[in-house]
Amino acid sequence: MNSDQQILFDTPGPRAQRRIRIATVLGALVLLGGLALAVHRFAAYGELAAERWQPFTTWPIWRYLLDGLGNTLLAAAATAVLSAALGLLLALGRLSAHRPLRWLAGAYVEVFRTVPALLLVYVTLFALPRYGLNLPLFWKLVAPLVVSNSAAFAEIFRAGIKALSRGQTEAGLAIGLRRSQVMRLVVLPQAVRQLTPSLVSQLVGLLKDTSLGFVVSYTELLYSGQVLASYTHLLIQTFLVVALIYLVVNASLSKVARVLQARNGRLGTRGRSAEPAPTAPPLTGGGTAR
Repeated sequence: MNSDQQILFDTPGPRAQRRIRIATVLGALVLLGGLALAVHRFAAYGELAAERWQPFTTWPIWRYLLDGLGNTLLAAAATAVLSAALGLLLALGRLSAHRPLRWLAGAYVEVFRTVPALLLVYVTLFALPRYGLNLPLFWKLVAPLVVSNSAAFAEIFRAGIKALSRGQTEAGLAIGLRRSQVMRLVVLPQAVRQLTPSLVSQLVGLLKDTSLGFVVSYTELLYSGQVLASYTHLLIQTFLVVALIYLVVNASLSKVARVLQARNGRLGTRGRSAEPAPTAPPLTGGGTAR
């Protein structure tokens, strides 16, 4: 267990480790039993028959699903860029010395962290057109996701900035930099590097949020799966394939997050090992060290 985890959790003792292993084995057995039961039921109703999976060996079916995946990734990319930019501004607002700005940014974050993204999608879809604001289909999905995810990004950035040593800011001020320059040139580059695994992990949840596109009829992956299932009448097969695609994409992002976390851990360990060892204070009064 690394030092960051030890701050949050105590290292489990022998009994706790034994209970964890037992719970892990039992959980794995339950999961395998559930999967075996599902496969048995699918086979009993003929859902595993080769002819029901044959359409998914053809290129037109995969091209249609991959087009939906492309739209999903496009919406996720736009949401990620806009959410990260707005979240950074909100984090700086919450850390501002100006009380009104700090209060407004804090109120935004606290409100939209608790409001479900689906409710914001409904507001964009039904409420805004009544007041003359009818967004294009793409933005009916992206805009509410940006509002929701920017609050999460703001908290990630704020936590990363506050986790840095105050000595970084004091050193920048000592060499004549303004506070805005210290934040831009000293604090933010270090905070973003340390937060990269958390930011990538947030992208996993953001990517799953794009599945709300079916509400606004945006042709993302899940909506494409629904249309395909209604056309082929292969409901179970279609959604299992869609789930597999989501699993591969999200597992890839999770792998990237783990790699970045391990890399940052190695860099942190290397930086600590490079620090000079503390020297003993000079002896006074002609004494000898013992």
